[in-house]
Amino acid sequence: MLRHRRGWRQVDLAQRAGVDRSVVSDLERGRLSVLRVGAVRSLVGAFGLSFEAGIRGLGAEMDRVLDERHAALMGACATWLTGCAWRSQPEVTYSQWGERGSIDLLAWHESSRYLLVVEIKTELASVEETLRKHDEKVRLAPAIASQLGWPGSSVGRLLVFPDDRTQRRRIAAQASIMDRSYPMRGPAVRAWCKAPSGPCSGLLFLTNAAPGRLMVGPGRRERIRRPASRPAEHE
Repeated sequence: MLRHRRGWRQVDLAQRAGVDRSVVSDLERGRLSVLRVGAVRSLVGAFGLSFEAGIRGLGAEMDRVLDERHAALMGACATWLTGCAWRSQPEVTYSQWGERGSIDLLAWHESSRYLLVVEIKTELASVEETLRKHDEKVRLAPAIASQLGWPGSSVGRLLVFPDDRTQRRRIAAQASIMDRSYPMRGPAVRAWCKAPSGPCSGLLFLTNAAPGRLMVGPGRRERIRRPASRPAEHE
C-alpha cells in the first residue's frame, strides 16, 4: 500500500532500502520466515517508519512486568526531582473539555513557580501518539496544577526513558523528529531542573542502578549473577 501510494516499483523501493528486489517481493507476499529483521527495518525505513518485533501471548504476566518497570522508573524520576527541589504528584488524571488522560508525573518548583510535565516511557512505541499526548498534557498543565494548589504559567516538558541500548537505538532511529521535539538532553536537562529558567523540552535517560544510588544518563553495566544452583530432586 505504501509503495503504490508513492508510485514506486518494487525495484524502486529495493534501491532506496539497499536490498535486493526479491526481498521486497518476499515481504509483500508474506514470506516473513525467509527475511532477516534488518532487511525489514531497511524496507520500512525507506518510508520514514520503524519496525520493532514484539512477543505476544504473555498476557497478564507481561502487563505486570511492564507496570513494575514503569513504576520503578517513575519512582526513580520522582526521587531525583525531589533532590532538585521539585514537588511531584504521580498519575494525575484529568478530564478537560473532552480530553482525558493521566500525567505520569506532574512537578512544581515553588521558588521559580515552574511546572514540569513528565512523561515516563519504558519503551518508544508510537512517536506520533507520544508527541500528541505530551503536547496535550503540557497545554492543560496550568489548569490541572491549579487544582493541586500549584500556581504556575510556565511549563516545561520532560520525556524519560530507561537507560538501555534498545531505547537509545529507537530514539536514534527517530532522530529527525525527536531532536526537534526534545532538543534539550543530558547535562542541559539536569542543569535546568536544578535552576528552572526559560523553556524546557527535554529527553532524559534515567538509570536506577542500585537501592539508594541514582544515576542520570549513561549507567554502568552490572553483571547479573546466576542464582545459586540447587541439588537435583529425585522422583
